[in-house]
Amino acid sequence: MSTKPAILNWASKDGEFKRQQSVFRNHIEADKNATFAAEKDRYHLYVSWACPWAHRTAIVRKLKGLEDIISISAVHYLLGEKGWKFASAEECPGAIPDTVNNAQFIREIYFKANPDYEGRFTVPVLWDKKHNTIVNNESSEIIRMFNTAFNHFLPAEKAKLNYYPEELQSDIDSTNEWVYDTVNNGVYKSGFATTQTAYENHVFPLFKSLDRLEKILSENKFLVKNTFTEADIRLWTTIIRFDPVYHGHFKCNIKSIQHDYPHILAWARRIYQMEGVSDTVNMVHIKRHYYMSHLQINPTGIVPVGNGPDLTIVPS
Repeated sequence: MSTKPAILNWASKDGEFKRQQSVFRNHIEADKNATFAAEKDRYHLYVSWACPWAHRTAIVRKLKGLEDIISISAVHYLLGEKGWKFASAEECPGAIPDTVNNAQFIREIYFKANPDYEGRFTVPVLWDKKHNTIVNNESSEIIRMFNTAFNHFLPAEKAKLNYYPEELQSDIDSTNEWVYDTVNNGVYKSGFATTQTAYENHVFPLFKSLDRLEKILSENKFLVKNTFTEADIRLWTTIIRFDPVYHGHFKCNIKSIQHDYPHILAWARRIYQMEGVSDTVNMVHIKRHYYMSHLQINPTGIVPVGNGPDLTIVPS
């Protein structure tokens, strides 16, 4: 019998971290006759400010001006034995309680949608108040719904914002594919590896991809055709966590963003300074979540004081 903490079961017998596939994969559509039709105040978004996948959805919700159309709850930063829990702002500054289902834990949302659910209880979760079920829990699909499905409710300047334009979709998809595998998920495959071989199998490809990204951003302001797209948003939530969390906590320490990747850093600052983006960043939640929740990696629960590079500096 294994003596390792149960949480280490995120890694398989060969020490490799395996990410669970999202299972709720329905879509909100602009068609009023659709099962999940785009309507004001019908949908609710559950996020963690700490989670990079949930962070993507909060950014697009903010950039598209959907705050009055899609309500939101944000969980406590600690991920305990029962998973993500809700808390008051007094108990956990930055947390937003569940005012829709009055749940105490995210797991209750999953069981309300499917009493026989057997997977992990992840965020983000997009909830339908009308049908009382989960629409989708896959961040990459949620951001595309937010990108277009609610445009008819938005003022023209917000409706025209398009982070997945048709003429760039092929380039965006191909960029997303390798960035997801080696960077977004690469930090986790490095950090949650439980053998030296598994760790090295992923940490070196991670930095090879960061080198590739640095070259792209040395020649372009954004990842795809000098246009700000979902490819930037999907990468950005990993990059701002890199130095304060992944570099030390996940042992991704061959290089740092602040000292070794000046063009990635300038790009990160450029996005941080877009209107509304900084409102979605809660570095207290980010750092406390990783360092205090992953006790199999950091058993003392001590949280480093550094926040990584200053993102408020205007890039040259």
